Amino acid sequence: MSGAFPTLPSTLAFEVIDLGLIAYQAAWDAQKEHHARVAAGGRPTLLLAEHPAVLTLGRKAAAGDNIVVTREYLAAQQIGVYQIERGGDVTYHGPGQLVMYAIFPVGRKVRDFLRLLEEATLKALAALNLRDTRPNPGYAGIYVPDREINGLSRHQKIASIGVAIKRHVALHGVGLNVSTNLDHFDLIVPCGLTDTQMTSIEREYQWRGLGEAPGMDAVKSAVAEAFAETFRNYDWTLPALPFQTLPIQPIPSAGGPA
Repeated sequence: MSGAFPTLPSTLAFEVIDLGLIAYQAAWDAQKEHHARVAAGGRPTLLLAEHPAVLTLGRKAAAGDNIVVTREYLAAQQIGVYQIERGGDVTYHGPGQLVMYAIFPVGRKVRDFLRLLEEATLKALAALNLRDTRPNPGYAGIYVPDREINGLSRHQKIASIGVAIKRHVALHGVGLNVSTNLDHFDLIVPCGLTDTQMTSIEREYQWRGLGEAPGMDAVKSAVAEAFAETFRNYDWTLPALPFQTLPIQPIPSAGGPA
């Protein structure tokens, strides 16, 4: 439902809609509906959602090679698999993960848009007392400091980013692990990154002795406020250019969602 974030300014250029816990297909259909409206000149929309356990395959993952269990096992666990239009490889969505679908005009400002998604997520995490999060120069996503696991230093990824652009408007967005069942990431090589372990707000609070982790409602409010601040001066203009589809791959290193 919309209207659940009373601290947001009334002049906000985009609407925030909380879909709650919703089947992946239903949320995908909602994205397409809002996308068509925004591409026709309607008000941009940030959809917030949780999903039952599901794997999604981006354009780099057509063969599903980074799923490390059989499809029969996934079916027995009632975990669906969807081939979707975003860039990147395989990722997991499930209860306790907040997915932010930013149905925003982008045009050709793809790199800038991805950086703003990162910035909004970083601001939300800082507001939730995780102030040492960072983007990765080589890959789209948000990380906390590396951690030694079984004698090996592993990157710790707390949020994944994967976007597609159609008719100059974005689909998909950011998956932020709040209290996600992190064991489910063992079903895949997340985003195809073999040196990366997934973490969550809940796990980071436990590791750092920060007490009780914020619940989903608090995280949603922090995210909505962070997006409002980050996109305050955004150019919402839709370019009058021929329609095209641009799959978004990880951002190249200077010198990145999945």
